[in-house]
Amino acid sequence: MRIQKIVYWIATLLLSALMLYSATMYITNTEEVQGYFQQLDYPGYLVIPLAVAKIIAIVIVLLRSSKWLTEWAYAGLFFDMVFATLAHYQANDGGMTLSLIGIIMLLISYFFGKVVRY
Repeated sequence: MRIQKIVYWIATLLLSALMLYSATMYITNTEEVQGYFQQLDYPGYLVIPLAVAKIIAIVIVLLRSSKWLTEWAYAGLFFDMVFATLAHYQANDGGMTLSLIGIIMLLISYFFGKVVRY
């Protein structure tokens, strides 16, 4: 059980760091990120709400105060990273690797979290 906790916390903290880095970049470089979004045919006005949603989701994942809210937070992060992976693949800009790593960390955190935290 101890190794499972270690794996869970490493994956969860790496996932949190990735999402917080992304949200920080969205907030501090909003205009630049909006340009990237528009190049990929995504509306630019989604940048700030997406950054806020990522921060809220990470807080929910770390606190785990409600099971259904935690499930929704993981689902939102999963869809965010899947769409990011597809967008980077379509743009062929090399950013796909980081989003795939994020998906792997999310899946590890999710499944180990069910064993460790519930």
